[in-house]
Amino acid sequence: MERCDVLIVGGGPAGSSCAWQLRRHGLDVVVLDRSEFPRDKVCAGWITPQIVSSLELDLDAYGRDHVLQPLRGFSTGLVRGRSVAVEYAEPISYAIRRCEFDDFLLRRSVARLRLGEQFETAERREGEWLVNDSIRARVLVGAGGHFCPVARLLGAELGRGERVIAAQELEVEMSAEQGARCEVAAELAELYFCTDLEGYGWCVRKGNFINVGLGRTDSHRLPEAVKSFWDWLLERGRVPADLAPKFKGHAYLQYGESRRPLLGEQALLIGDAAGLAYDFSGEGIRPAVESGLIAARVIAQALASGSGTPLDAYVAQIAQRFGARRAPPRRNPIMAGMRRLAGRILISNARFARAVILERNFLHRATPALMPASTTWARG
Repeated sequence: MERCDVLIVGGGPAGSSCAWQLRRHGLDVVVLDRSEFPRDKVCAGWITPQIVSSLELDLDAYGRDHVLQPLRGFSTGLVRGRSVAVEYAEPISYAIRRCEFDDFLLRRSVARLRLGEQFETAERREGEWLVNDSIRARVLVGAGGHFCPVARLLGAELGRGERVIAAQELEVEMSAEQGARCEVAAELAELYFCTDLEGYGWCVRKGNFINVGLGRTDSHRLPEAVKSFWDWLLERGRVPADLAPKFKGHAYLQYGESRRPLLGEQALLIGDAAGLAYDFSGEGIRPAVESGLIAARVIAQALASGSGTPLDAYVAQIAQRFGARRAPPRRNPIMAGMRRLAGRILISNARFARAVILERNFLHRATPALMPASTTWARG
């Protein structure tokens, strides 16, 4: 029987950030994940300077052994429409490969790892969690993404009654000849919104790798939208014609739409398991990292105060950081049509693209980094 203070189910950025911070507080942490790391994880994959600060990343050291592409701007527009480039003097994001980034964060956490193992059973026994009949933990953390089994354990009805955002994407390495024909600028990520504004696609270059994807609010139209988007990118020379597309899918919940519980009995959810992706952009990395750090702080304080101290402060701190969850507004077809019309006009406007699309909704530049605790508490 293995014992720990905290068992984290899921080794992505949410779980690894939480584990890293808990270890700095002197806690014994086990991370369980059904995958071996490094594992294939397709994602548009860029991190903002706030994430770099929150995770105390040494970019020079990371970039020596991993793909780290500085992004100094974005090109935004409509699919099959005109676009506008918004550029900055300094990097405003860094493109990474999730297979590398996630593995790096997980190993850096120095938590004990149980990889390649499914989460199968969990029950409360003698004031602790017993998982898979082999791990006893004082606190259980669900960090397993949209389909996290801990979310189901805490009462989330996965896929039922949830307004899920579905996406398909690919990331492939180009040959030198293919890379020479790819017209995507290395330091300029490309964002293209669907004409009905129910989703957007992206095209991001990461050294020799190209990442392409598209997500929509109506999953039944996703395959045709992805094919149309890919064909358009081919027409414009954004991707090599001899690159065979093999898209992979994933799903997530936007924070404003999610009704997932955040808390259970000495258990909580973080990242996509909790449905914390940003509403407009769907970005999940920063909410994952920040919710992991918040969870670690709450857990460390609770366990330092006594084993029976509840984790209720987590819900309030998530609301303070990401805003209160509200009931989704009723959809007015007339108003929705007017917003779509205005959006289609403004998306290719440089001033609107910079201030609203990028700085407010994609980069969240006005929101400072959530800094981790720099001190540890002594366990008695």
